[in-house]
Amino acid sequence: MKFQPDRFDVQTITAYGPGWIQADSDRIAHSVIVGARGQRIAWDCSRFEDLAPGHFARLAEMDAEVVIFGSGQRLRFPPPAWLQPLMARRIGLETMDTLAACRTYNILAGEGRNVIAALLLEA
Repeated sequence: MKFQPDRFDVQTITAYGPGWIQADSDRIAHSVIVGARGQRIAWDCSRFEDLAPGHFARLAEMDAEVVIFGSGQRLRFPPPAWLQPLMARRIGLETMDTLAACRTYNILAGEGRNVIAALLLEA
């Protein structure tokens, strides 16, 4: 049996650590939205406390099937009222720490799902 590494036709997160990720071959050291369809957009928040309802409204506009929210170095949940734009469009949101969000994003993207990851990268 021949063993080969998995090859994805979608954008993947290939490495990560505290305060940074690597999407395909690009190292990113700021909060970012990455998508299986190639989206890579700076997300203007550097701490969980910087988040506001508009951050989640922007995610709803991206028309994904599911959003993986990486809340930083530890698990923290946004207020439910902030998620209303996502719920109105029937877009699922899963919250986890950023490193778990990177792994989950890769699995869902590799399955061909229309997924985006909103990753809070704290310095």
